Amino acid sequence: MNTYQPDVQRPDTHSKVMGYLLWIVGFTGAHRFYYGKPVTGTIWFFTLGLFGIGWLIDLFLIPAMDREADLRFNAGATDYSLAWILLTFLGVFGVHRMYQGKWITGIIYLFTGGLALLGVLYDFWTLNDQISVKNARR
Repeated sequence: MNTYQPDVQRPDTHSKVMGYLLWIVGFTGAHRFYYGKPVTGTIWFFTLGLFGIGWLIDLFLIPAMDREADLRFNAGATDYSLAWILLTFLGVFGVHRMYQGKWITGIIYLFTGGLALLGVLYDFWTLNDQISVKNARR
């Protein structure tokens, strides 16, 4: 009896399309935050994508960043791309937190401007982990 099992494909947690869309404004580090690289995302933000050079190189690195994110984070009912869209465009209103079922902090963000943007910054650093933990619980 053959017990060999081929490698099981991990579910796709992050989207290459979303990565490339965020790369367009990637000199702000958006695509790096999306793929779970907050340190380099912050560096890109403050240096405008390493003065444009790192931003241009990332055009070719996005497929590898996507594969790494798929291996690192848990798939599940909460969609990473939707949560990132909500955080990016409606973060100060807490909509991304409400989407995750964190209603109390979502309402606090709504009335405090995302806790004066510090909460939004925190979520840029931790959103992937928040979703991964939530998806792992199900």
